[in-house]
Amino acid sequence: MRTLGAACSVRAVRIAIALAAVALTSGCGDKTRETAAQVPAVNGSSVAFPDGSPQLAAFSSEPVQPTQPITHTLTGRLVWDEDRTVRVFSAFAGRVQSIRVKLGGRVAAGELLASIASPDFGQTQAEASRSAADFAVAQKNLERLRDLSVHGVAAEKDLHAAEADFERARVELERVKARKKLYGGGDSVDQLYPLQAPVAGTVVEKNINPGQEVRPDQLTSNAPPLFVLTDPALLWVQLDATERDLAFLRPGQAVALRTPAYPDRMFRGRLDAVSDYVDPNTRMIKVRASVPNGDRALKAEMFVTGEITEEAHGGVLVPAQAVFLVGDRHFVFVDDGKGHYTRTEVNRTGEVGGRVAVGSGLKPGQRVVTAGGLLLQQMLGAQSGG
Repeated sequence: MRTLGAACSVRAVRIAIALAAVALTSGCGDKTRETAAQVPAVNGSSVAFPDGSPQLAAFSSEPVQPTQPITHTLTGRLVWDEDRTVRVFSAFAGRVQSIRVKLGGRVAAGELLASIASPDFGQTQAEASRSAADFAVAQKNLERLRDLSVHGVAAEKDLHAAEADFERARVELERVKARKKLYGGGDSVDQLYPLQAPVAGTVVEKNINPGQEVRPDQLTSNAPPLFVLTDPALLWVQLDATERDLAFLRPGQAVALRTPAYPDRMFRGRLDAVSDYVDPNTRMIKVRASVPNGDRALKAEMFVTGEITEEAHGGVLVPAQAVFLVGDRHFVFVDDGKGHYTRTEVNRTGEVGGRVAVGSGLKPGQRVVTAGGLLLQQMLGAQSGG
């Protein structure tokens, strides 16, 4: 698409025409009359050249094409499905005593991954035993005072104090039981923390060795997780899109994925989400798709290209160089044949692959001027005095 020059361009054309007229006038009378017969006729928004005019060589045109499905290509990479992925860290500091799973193995929820010798976990176990003992003492004391109160021996305030002690012991026992259920472990104080799988999945990453020291603050220190559990049968695809791509991106669209690892194979996925912000550094928009991976052929962190096909809509496609801007309106020159050109306003709806999508103003089969359009516009301006 092009923007017209200032009025000086029109004056330049007028001067050139005037000089040409003077040069032609200085020749023989027959040549003057012949040149005058070749001057184009400007009528409203149309320019007509006489048959055989040499000026017609300055113009070329191409046919208008109906809109076709357009395939947009985005680049990206494969990542784990975060809805099915968990990164396992140790909740207690300690030393790895044994590892019970292997890389690539399947585990069930609650299955033992590793045993960690941890004094901190031992304190938790001791706290559970102490809470159980305190509760038993508080319960017996309450029962004794209730019995004495029935016989009028115990004071009422002592009974109330025993009831309060019993309630505190009961709440504390429930708290430590819930914590013990969360982290596991036996009833004895063996200081062995059982690191369990929080969900079922496949061990796709293992960063733990016997004798290794682990700490709970590894979660916040950017240290790698001890284990990564996921379901590799479904992967996410992180694609990079530009602001121009937003017009056609919609959740639910089919995505055809290709990777250099399998040049002759195509994987079919589906678009899940389009990010709500543009990265201020890269000016890219994150687009997420999902792809089934039942045969485990695809691997996380593979580079891929995603092809999204946009359905054809109404209207036509014209070469971008045929469209020019006058003020805030878009125009083309239609080649009507036999040296006749008509300026036509069009409704520009977008641009893809060097062609402009036009919603109205043109029909398939018409030809539009791709070279010489600005000259025709200058002729119209010269005729109108603009």
